[in-house]
Amino acid sequence: KSSVATGFKPSRTEMAARCNFWLPKKKRFCSNVLLRDSQFCGNHTQRSDGQWVPCPIHPSHSVLEENLQSHLKRCPFFKQAQSLSIQPFYQEGINAGKEEEEEGGQNFSSEMKRNAVHGMTLFEFSKLINKIKSIHASICSDIGDSFKIPQACDIWTNRQVDRGLPFQEKHVMQQASILGNLEEFGVLKSCGDDAVSGPVKLEVSGDDDDVPAVVEFGAGRGYLTQVLADCYRIKKILLVERKSYKLKADRSLRQKESVTLERLRIDIEDLKLNAVESLQGVPYLAIGKHLCGPATDMTLRCCISKQCNQHNDAPSDSTCRLIGLAIATCCHHLCQWKHYINKPYMLDLGITKDDFNAMTWLTSWAVDADHGSDLCGTGSFDLQIREHEHVESDPNTYDVKNMVKNMKAVDRAVVGLMCKDIIDVGRFMWLKEHELECELVKYVPSNISPENRLLVARQKS
Repeated sequence: KSSVATGFKPSRTEMAARCNFWLPKKKRFCSNVLLRDSQFCGNHTQRSDGQWVPCPIHPSHSVLEENLQSHLKRCPFFKQAQSLSIQPFYQEGINAGKEEEEEGGQNFSSEMKRNAVHGMTLFEFSKLINKIKSIHASICSDIGDSFKIPQACDIWTNRQVDRGLPFQEKHVMQQASILGNLEEFGVLKSCGDDAVSGPVKLEVSGDDDDVPAVVEFGAGRGYLTQVLADCYRIKKILLVERKSYKLKADRSLRQKESVTLERLRIDIEDLKLNAVESLQGVPYLAIGKHLCGPATDMTLRCCISKQCNQHNDAPSDSTCRLIGLAIATCCHHLCQWKHYINKPYMLDLGITKDDFNAMTWLTSWAVDADHGSDLCGTGSFDLQIREHEHVESDPNTYDVKNMVKNMKAVDRAVVGLMCKDIIDVGRFMWLKEHELECELVKYVPSNISPENRLLVARQKS
C-alpha cells in the first residue's frame, strides 16, 4: 500500500526504490516499485520500440511480442480465465455469430472504417448516403416516441430512495422508461389493488409462486436492476458483466431478504445461458441499458429460446425460458459485421459488408449536433454527385474528407441517426422472424440521451 493509504512516511531508502514519475493531480511521485535498471515502474516506463500486442487472455493491456509467452504464465487474468473455462455456462464464442466470407472474422477498427469512407470517390460516397436515405424512408417510419414513466417507479422519480445510492435524473428517467415500456407491452403487470400504492409483479403463465428471474446484460453497477428490484416484485437477479463491480447497488440488492443476487463475470459472447444452474427451469426477463455495439447482437443470440436450446441435451422443461426482453441499444460505431444478428436482411436491402462497415462509422455523427430538441427523420441536404461530374478544384483537396467537413453538423447527425435506425430495425426484424412480438421505440427524448432506441419483445401468447 502507498504511504498515503497507510499514513506512514517512507524512509529515504524506500523512496529511492520507488517510481520517479510525477503525478500532477495527486501532487506526488508514483509510489510503485521500480523496474530493474529503470527509474520508473512498469506503468510509467518508456515503451520499447518493439512490437506491442494485446494480451490474448485479456485485451485490456498489451505486452511486447518477445515477452508474450512469459507474460501468459503470470498474467493476473490467467487464473480468472482458467476458473471461468471450467464453468458449465462457459462456451467460447457461442454468441459471437459466424463470418461466412473468406476474409475470416477480423474486427474492423474505427480507424479502418474511417479510412475506408475517406477512400471512397465522391460519387461512391454520394451513392451510399442516398442509399441510406432511401432505405431509412422505406423501413424506419414506424419508430415512435414511447416515453413512459410508470407509477411503480414513483419512489425513484420522487427521490424517495436510499440516499447512499447515486441519483442522476437523466439515468433514472431512462431506467424508469425502460420498465414503463415493459409494463405498457404487457411483460410487467399490475398486481390488482396493489397497483395503486404498491409494487407490481412480472407476468408469467402458471402459478403466482412461479416468479421469474431477471437477467441484466452488461450490468455494470447494476442500477437498472436496482430500480426494478425496488419497484417490482422479483426474487432472483442475475447480473452479467465481464468487469468486476461490487458497489452500492450490489450491497443494496443483497440486503433485500426476498431477493437472490448472483453475478457472472463473463463476456456475453461466451455465455451459455441455459447452463446457468440457478436459471434451470426458471422463466426470466432479459434487460440491458446501453448495450454497446455487438453486445446487443450477442445478447439476442444468448436469449432467444431456439439458440438457447440448440446446444442443450437436457429436457426442454429444465432449460431457461425467455418471457420478455428490453434492450436499449448503444454505440453502433462499435458494431461488427461478423457479430451482427441479421446479415441476410441487410444483404436483401442491398447493404453489403463494406456498406455496413461504413454505416457503423457514420453512426458516430449522430451525437455531433445539439440534441436540445429531437432531430427530424429527414435531412435538408441533398448529395447528388454524378459518376463523371467534373469538379473545378484540386482533386487532392476536394474529396470525401473535405465534403464531410463542409456538411452541417445537423445533416451529419441525421445521417448518423438513420444508420443507427437501420441497424436496429434489422435486429427488430430478426426478433420477429423468431416469432416474438416486438417493438422498436424511442424511449426517452433525445435531450435526455441521443442513444434512445429500445427493443422490447415478448413471447407470443
